[in-house]
Amino acid sequence: MKSVKRYMAVMASALSLLILSSNGALAATELTMYYPVAVGGPLTKVVDGLVADFEKANPDIKVNAIYAGNYNDARIKALAALKSGDPAQLSVMFSIDIYELIEQDAIVAFDDIVETDDDRAWLKSFYPALMENGVTQGKVWGIPFQRSTIVMYYNKDAFREAGLDPDSPPATWDELVSMGQKLVKKDASGNVDRWGLMIPSTGYPYWMFGALTMQNDQVLMNGDGNETYYDAPSTVEALQFWRDLGDKHGVMPANTIEWGTLRQNFLEGKTAMMWHSTGNLTIVKKNATFDFGVAMLPAKKRRGTPTGGGNFYIFKKSTPEERAASMKLIRFLTAPDRTAEWSISTGYIGTRPDAYETDKLKSYVMEFPPAAVARDQLEFATAELSTYQTGRVRKLLDDAIQATLTGAKSPEEALGSAQDQADRLLKRYR
Repeated sequence: MKSVKRYMAVMASALSLLILSSNGALAATELTMYYPVAVGGPLTKVVDGLVADFEKANPDIKVNAIYAGNYNDARIKALAALKSGDPAQLSVMFSIDIYELIEQDAIVAFDDIVETDDDRAWLKSFYPALMENGVTQGKVWGIPFQRSTIVMYYNKDAFREAGLDPDSPPATWDELVSMGQKLVKKDASGNVDRWGLMIPSTGYPYWMFGALTMQNDQVLMNGDGNETYYDAPSTVEALQFWRDLGDKHGVMPANTIEWGTLRQNFLEGKTAMMWHSTGNLTIVKKNATFDFGVAMLPAKKRRGTPTGGGNFYIFKKSTPEERAASMKLIRFLTAPDRTAEWSISTGYIGTRPDAYETDKLKSYVMEFPPAAVARDQLEFATAELSTYQTGRVRKLLDDAIQATLTGAKSPEEALGSAQDQADRLLKRYR
């Protein structure tokens, strides 16, 4: 009897070890991924679905997606976890965070992780304009994922009402002013019911301004992240035009316009045109009660927009096994079919040309042509403002824009001061 009990006990112990071993094999590598949710629709559900698909295809890897608020929140939380000794292995963070992350020795270059020719070919599979904010020092540090450009959404019904061609949105600054003035609608008392245009000047003012300066054929910084051109004549001219849209031309409210409420203002018919992220495309499509269009931004000397959004980064404090698993996850999420699915679900750009060759995205663009506008605009896109000390350097520009739009300073005074301070911050990096 005792021998039978001993046998049963041994068998139970062996079975327990087998189960533990089996479970361990199914979850050999665990990844923590910080993810920002800043704009657009129910992104958490979309990301959760993609992660679930990955785990199903890779049962030996478990992914904990932690939704961290906006891009700044994601960076702060990821770096705090890094310092706490319980780091994440990867994160989607601002593409413009690259210099800060490198300076803090927080991330590893993808060139130092890839092993095969197929991996190296994958690094070259993305749109070059989207890679500008992910490459420096001759290496790839960030992989494009949640990426966007600024596009112009416009109310075609409002165009018809104003006697404008709904299929010919403004293509130049002069047309933006003339059409914008015709689209302004006032009540009997002279109060504005509908503005012609709104450009948000809170949240990410430097981003919108990067579009205006590029349209005036002026970039805001160099490719090494150690020099800015805030006080260049073309930069000053672009900021004066932004201010004139409200103060002089009367096509939009003077002073500042809120990023967070602009989309709703457009959907409620309070503005006929808005400049905003293409990341809002899907939610505008679902909620607009009027006929709307999407267009490239207008030109002064040329068309132009900065790219925007987030890149995948892999943290340096990760094991070789975790890095390999992170690579597998990132490659899975950026495959052409899933890139197409992501673009359709969110409105963000398909980050690689072959995504637009998939049957899924081909069909979607055919039935909904606005989905191709942001992609086509990449031809005229430039890198988003990114430098060493990027948070402080960027805030200098944001403050200068605010001071100008509120009338506290002239564009020359505000931008000249911002440039002087940026020079002091960046001098040691030259």
